[in-house]
Amino acid sequence: MEMKKRISLELRNRNSSELAELVVDNCHSSDGEVEGLMDEYVELEILSMVNTGLSSLSKMPSLPKLRKLEVSDNVITGGLDMLAEKCPNLTYLNLNGNKNKKLSTIECLQNLKNLKSLDLYSCIMALDDYRDAVFVLLPQITYLDGFDQEDEVPNSEADNNDDDEDEAGPVGDAGEDDEEDDDDEDEGSEGDEDEVDLSYLMKEDIQDEEDDGDYVEKEDGGLSL
Repeated sequence: MEMKKRISLELRNRNSSELAELVVDNCHSSDGEVEGLMDEYVELEILSMVNTGLSSLSKMPSLPKLRKLEVSDNVITGGLDMLAEKCPNLTYLNLNGNKNKKLSTIECLQNLKNLKSLDLYSCIMALDDYRDAVFVLLPQITYLDGFDQEDEVPNSEADNNDDDEDEAGPVGDAGEDDEEDDDDEDEGSEGDEDEVDLSYLMKEDIQDEEDDGDYVEKEDGGLSL
């Protein structure tokens, strides 16, 4: 399916000026350029055009609110210099699997001042130390191929682990609670035993009094057992 037709179908009777996310993966660009996407998509924040045969981004429309652009598995070799002008607020760019084999082809991304995360896996792999080179070339980015300069993942995953530990609670506190519960159960058991013993003694006292009364009556009445 052609990209222009796919974009029209994805609208689904919605107003293009109100659309915030658009995914047109696996369709086809007839001339290797972006087709069917106009400047009227002013609210668009996420755009995905994976495996669409794109060779250039030179015809990207003006998308002032675009934050995330997915164009992996294409053959893009040009037009990246237009991104700073057309998508100035871009924070994430995925170029995985494209044909950029030289660092010079991404030098223009220096003008994307808000870019924080860039994916170039299987794109500039010709350089053994391309990661260090990219971080030097693009000092504004924090993550390259999902990792920072120290090969650490984004902090959001570490924060989630901390939240899980907080919900579980300290092990020591749990152990103390269990010990307190055991003490309460032991005290309850001892209390029940005391009540049973006291009840038994009271019954014995009552029975002894009744036996003494019967003996007195028989003695007064001249009766024998």
